Amino acid sequence: MANLLGRIFVNMTSKCLNQVGTVIGQPLLSTQTSQVTSVRTRYVDWRMLRDVKRRRLVKEMGRERRSINVLRKNDILPAELQEVAHREVIALPRDSNYIRIRHRCGLTSRARSVQHRWRLSRIMWRQIADGNHMAGVIRAWW
Repeated sequence: MANLLGRIFVNMTSKCLNQVGTVIGQPLLSTQTSQVTSVRTRYVDWRMLRDVKRRRLVKEMGRERRSINVLRKNDILPAELQEVAHREVIALPRDSNYIRIRHRCGLTSRARSVQHRWRLSRIMWRQIADGNHMAGVIRAWW
């Protein structure tokens, strides 16, 4: 039983590592052995890596998705054409939709209360601003 669970775990781990490797463009798992080569990326964690993957898909397929959606939602066109457009939109990957992009902090990968101008969460923004490391930001005095 333990041997079977071990093989399942190794198989799942190798699949996950291969998917991460395709996103960052470097193979993490060699095909000859099950040795894992560690690769340090500039991303904070897996959430940030997932968001980068989504942003890349939106950049590649966003225009196509929007044009098909326009056809799908157009009431003037025949219903058959709208159905075809609907099937084409469903066939596209879900991550190619711009709604699935989440703004995250560049330092901590926190998703909530991100200041878009600096791409930092409110916590990290305050730490950096209090340390006087942010140009143009001055602590209020009154």
